[in-house]
Amino acid sequence: MKWVEVQIKTTTEAEELVTNIMYDLGVTGLAIEDPNDIIAFQQSEEDWDFIDPELIKQDYEGVIIKAYFPEGKNIVDKIELVRDNIERIPFNETGKSLGEVTITEVYEKDWAEAWKKYYKPTRIGSNVVIKPTWEEYEKEEGEIIIELDPGMAFGTGTHETTIMCIEALERYVEDGETLLDIGCGSGILSIVAAKLGAKKIIAVDLDEMCIKVSNENLHLNGVENSVEVRQGNLFNVVNEKANIIVSNIIAEVIIDMVEHIKDYLYSGGVFIASGIILEKVDKVEEKLIKNGFKILEKKYMNEWALIVSVLE
Repeated sequence: MKWVEVQIKTTTEAEELVTNIMYDLGVTGLAIEDPNDIIAFQQSEEDWDFIDPELIKQDYEGVIIKAYFPEGKNIVDKIELVRDNIERIPFNETGKSLGEVTITEVYEKDWAEAWKKYYKPTRIGSNVVIKPTWEEYEKEEGEIIIELDPGMAFGTGTHETTIMCIEALERYVEDGETLLDIGCGSGILSIVAAKLGAKKIIAVDLDEMCIKVSNENLHLNGVENSVEVRQGNLFNVVNEKANIIVSNIIAEVIIDMVEHIKDYLYSGGVFIASGIILEKVDKVEEKLIKNGFKILEKKYMNEWALIVSVLE
């Protein structure tokens, strides 16, 4: 299968705005290359000494953001929308645009292999370690190892929104509970929930590739008997109720779901919502409260937020 890579050369200052624009245009995942992030990581106390030095030797000093679209009849329109928003609209008083857009065709195999050099074992929360299937890692006592090969589905566990979801699952999942994972991507949150003791998990996604990759990752982790993956919309493919619903999508989708999602939660059930940019936190919180939810906690990581609420 052939994909189109849309590469945007921008600045650290404009990175958040560019990523928000791309998500608004329907991109479900982005690859962001920022040498400053890599250098800062190398200098941190949690340095794992696994970053390839070649990654910081790029000619471009700014940020490179990459998005991928499957080839199709509407691909030209999508690219024009990207160019309109990134190249043709002045960013500030200087009149400069947000960045430079370049287009490249890539084959699925090339993409699936090329990004692996960025992805290494990562500890999240108290005990969860996300381990790529191709990496060696020696398990320590008490750790929960999640074997993951995201493939084409996005969702490596290293994005802020996913990290916050995993940390929340550690706090709220109890043995024997049921859980819905809405927008499951690579299946990572469902796998974490299963390994934390959830008895029954239903993972839902619209994307056929996400369904395929999720099922593969369930098998890798030996939790296929606890998790059922369904393709479609929550409201069309799920009839069950759950103790916990987790959804790592975007604020707009969460806002649209809130008034219906209570029909899928038991009284006292917990809703973990992430993928919320800071500017949309108040709107999500307002919608939750209006629909009978009580806010338990809000957590922030860089420009992203997570809201945990309970159905009263």
